[in-house]
Amino acid sequence: MPVTYLFGVKNPRLTIGSGPRVYMFGVFDIRKYYHMYSWFSFDDIKRKSNFAYIMVYASPILSNVIFALTLNTLIANGFLEEQARFWNRFIFYAFFYVLIDAVPMLMTNGKPNNGMIIYELIRYGKRVDYCEDDIIPSTTQVDKEYEKEMKNIEEVQEKIEQEKKGICNKTPEEAEKAAVGQQIQENIQDTAAELTKEEFRKEKESD
Repeated sequence: MPVTYLFGVKNPRLTIGSGPRVYMFGVFDIRKYYHMYSWFSFDDIKRKSNFAYIMVYASPILSNVIFALTLNTLIANGFLEEQARFWNRFIFYAFFYVLIDAVPMLMTNGKPNNGMIIYELIRYGKRVDYCEDDIIPSTTQVDKEYEKEMKNIEEVQEKIEQEKKGICNKTPEEAEKAAVGQQIQENIQDTAAELTKEEFRKEKESD
């Protein structure tokens, strides 16, 4: 995060998780689900240069390395002994994610990881896009996508509520007819399944 302020990043946002927003605190946007899924976004940068972009994309890698080494130093000097097992695993996965993010490669969505972006900034002197959409959406785009997602969720919930009300508003006769129709459909499916099994058994006996 200090790197973003050093180079004058505009409207920085660290989104953690996905789905409905739980709360926002400063640059942190905490979502409800899947907190392993997170990303950093910004609208623009004042001091535009390849070095500035390299530092922005390298900052999550360096921060993970520094944090993991700090924890390892504390454990080696007798601190955090009671939770040493947990923190040792934490350090292992921190370096695992550093490896995945630092080694230049394309991710499963066809987009480059931070290591690939840094590599191509050094090699070609520019960011190379592999997709039509942005490598990393801006904070403004993230907010627009969030509003759209929440609107879709509200529409689905409203539709479910309307269907529930429709079921509750049925007369006893309508409800009975619907139940009979459902039972007939299930009986037809069961009969078809039995006929299929019988035909298969006869074919097997004839062989």
